[in-house]
Amino acid sequence: MTIIWDDFEKVSLVTGTIVQADDFPEARIPAYKLQIDIGNGTIKKSSARITHLYSKEELIGKQVICVTNFPPKQVGPYVSEVLVTGFYNQEGAVVLAVPDKPVHNGLKLA
Repeated sequence: MTIIWDDFEKVSLVTGTIVQADDFPEARIPAYKLQIDIGNGTIKKSSARITHLYSKEELIGKQVICVTNFPPKQVGPYVSEVLVTGFYNQEGAVVLAVPDKPVHNGLKLA
């Protein structure tokens, strides 16, 4: 499917830094509950199925690319407010999409 530039601009892809990562034992598929600083003092929650490749400890301080304009999604007892982006590897585990150099939180992907 081909999209036009206006379609791409509708997606708010911004940088954020993971400031907290907790186990999510209620999740049907193993996941973490994340708190992500997306700039201007705004912290958003996300449920992320990234337990196969990342420990909670190594996620703290990691910058990620998030979709911030999806509606909130109820995931069991948790409300996920942003989508953390990544790629499925050959084994089906998610590899996070991250900036390769530090940038300010809240910057929009261009």
